[in-house]
Amino acid sequence: MKKLKPFDYVLIAGVIILAIVFVLVLAHKNKIFSKSPVEATKKIAFQVLMRGVTFTDTYVPMQIGDEAFITIRNVPYTKLQIVDFAYQPKKIVISSNNPEKPFAIVDDFSMPYQYDFLVTLIDDAKITKDGPVVGGNKLKIGLPIVLEGFNYRWSGTVANIKILEDEDLAVVKQMLMDAKREQKARETKDLTKHKALQND
Repeated sequence: MKKLKPFDYVLIAGVIILAIVFVLVLAHKNKIFSKSPVEATKKIAFQVLMRGVTFTDTYVPMQIGDEAFITIRNVPYTKLQIVDFAYQPKKIVISSNNPEKPFAIVDDFSMPYQYDFLVTLIDDAKITKDGPVVGGNKLKIGLPIVLEGFNYRWSGTVANIKILEDEDLAVVKQMLMDAKREQKARETKDLTKHKALQND
């Protein structure tokens, strides 16, 4: 066996150091690219607040259980189910002579067809340390969202986000069932009214 010379030891040490440096650089690179590793995929609910929505129809153009096509940051995403929504006419603040209540919030009659909507949708999201990710976008409060249905296209922003547990999913399921029954009852009532008008 050949006896190693001092130069050989230096060469071996240099190779080992280069190998260690290479491993450290590779680990650092992987850390950068996996900054937000996916921890789980879960159902989430998020609310979209839409201010100053204008419509003149008697019925609201969206219903619980409907699907709305979602656009995130001007990029088309997918259809998501509406599990709840609330709306109210545009409000204004007026002064009051009552010292205990110096102001009152009333409907703005100068804008009779403008409403503020709060719509709740559900989706499957990848949960990371930086928050839920849908459609390649981190879902954050304030994110611009567009909802589009059969006869509406309204813009808003994300106002709330919640990761759904089993008990939450049970509540959502019950809400959808109740909404379906209410819609069926409303359709039956409208049909009965229509038949009554035809008979008159």
